[in-house]
Amino acid sequence: MFSNRGMNFALRRSWRPTRRVPTKAAAESFTPIPRFTPLQLRFLTTETKAAIDKAVATAPVVLFMKGTPETPQCGFSRASIQILGLQGVDPSKFTAFNVLEDEDLRQGIKEYSEWPTIPQLYVNNNFVGGCDILMSMHQNGELAKMLEDEKVLADGEQSAKA
Repeated sequence: MFSNRGMNFALRRSWRPTRRVPTKAAAESFTPIPRFTPLQLRFLTTETKAAIDKAVATAPVVLFMKGTPETPQCGFSRASIQILGLQGVDPSKFTAFNVLEDEDLRQGIKEYSEWPTIPQLYVNNNFVGGCDILMSMHQNGELAKMLEDEKVLADGEQSAKA
């Protein structure tokens, strides 16, 4: 009845989607599919925002990092701690928060600062940047000047730089 060739053609044809030319009405009613599903989007809760506000205000120099200053858990956090140490930040004016201990803090700090990476440095409640920004500011001398202007260096360091 049908040849193999004719049957294959009929089957392939039936599996192909028909090509539709969009009409003007269809184009006007088109709504794009969101890039992220609601489960992928996270919004900063008021509790997390309040906790981060409080954390940023705990000390003049605040670092959100992976691990602790004594045992950093990533190379960028280690580099940030080393830079702050080289700059002579007063330990009594410095505090660090381990984002690995709290997933809400880890995601929330990224939304809070609108900065996608960790570590993140805040000086006197102002966001400075991540490790790459710290490294750049350290190399061109901007970080030393900013830390001196904000008066967060150890007493011996401020007099040595003056």
